[in-house]
Amino acid sequence: MPKVDVFNINGEVVGEIELSDNIFGAEVNENALHEAVLNQLANRRQGTQSTKTVSEVSGGGKKPWKQKGTGRARHGSIRSAQWRKGGVALGPTPRSYRYNLPKKLRRLAMKSALSSKVADGSIKVLDELTFENIKTKQVVEMLKNLKISATALIVLEGGNKTVEKSARNVPGIKTALVNTINVFDILKYENFVITKNAVTKVEEVYV
Repeated sequence: MPKVDVFNINGEVVGEIELSDNIFGAEVNENALHEAVLNQLANRRQGTQSTKTVSEVSGGGKKPWKQKGTGRARHGSIRSAQWRKGGVALGPTPRSYRYNLPKKLRRLAMKSALSSKVADGSIKVLDELTFENIKTKQVVEMLKNLKISATALIVLEGGNKTVEKSARNVPGIKTALVNTINVFDILKYENFVITKNAVTKVEEVYV
């Protein structure tokens, strides 16, 4: 089982924790990570792009001029795609890009993402994370104490408005709950900060 240090918000090592080998020490499956990221990006697409077809643009259905004898090219409708203000041929219409991944693949991707953070040493486990007041400065000082200068995802075991509101104005920092973390965010943020209680919940969910 992988072991990591447990820190307090002052950056001091206050203990050690054994992480589940099945979740935080699994072999990283890059294909599963790739599929999970593609799935999340696809599900975020609005799919509201729209163009008007020949049947939707304004204009008469009358033939603009007779078929023969005018010396001009033959046309059947001014709503055709080649006309100015005509309909768009094969243009995009509103659709949903959403699709679901198999449950086993989703779990494999999550375990791979969490294990990758342990493997590259970018995980920080806190004994607890609580603030008395809502102050951005407290989060900045905590990150400085933990020697985190890059982006970070802070995972909490439950809703904590004081911490969430204190962190929301810090550039490159995002807070999440155990039941809202996803593969995309874990990979996007360079550091993974998680409380000790949140680790226990993650291991219960993905056991």
